[in-house]
Amino acid sequence: MDPTELCRFSGAKIYPGRGIRFIRSDSQVFLFANSKCKRYFHNRLRPAKLNWTAIYRKQNKKDVAAEAVKKRRRATKKPYSRSIVGATLEVIQKRRTEKPEVRDAAREAALREIKERIKKTKDERKAKKAEVLSKQKGSKGNVPKGAAPRGGGPKLGGGGGKR
Repeated sequence: MDPTELCRFSGAKIYPGRGIRFIRSDSQVFLFANSKCKRYFHNRLRPAKLNWTAIYRKQNKKDVAAEAVKKRRRATKKPYSRSIVGATLEVIQKRRTEKPEVRDAAREAALREIKERIKKTKDERKAKKAEVLSKQKGSKGNVPKGAAPRGGGPKLGGGGGKR
């Protein structure tokens, strides 16, 4: 970054170690190139009315040569096709050219197949769950009637903790 700063009044460059720094009571910092700029600022003169300030030169188009910067031209985007992961250019072109009805039918078939697969896995899970439950019911018959289940019932003992 450029180590120079700009004068708050004239707009001139102030190099490190130069200039006058003025800090107003509201903690706002002003930097002036010299005592002339500082004096004019405190006397509330408008820099736009003094023809040696940068603001005046800008408003009255005096510094046109320096302002004329080469305009950047936007790079025109050239249309080109690129393959996407999992699909080559040929596949993409083929999909683009096929009719919407065919595309919709293919999508419907794919969705139907996915739904069937999900339903199949759900049915398998239900069957496994039922099998596990039936085994558990068979093993629960061995527990005597009077015995209390482990970990069940109210906990005994003090609550502990700070008061």
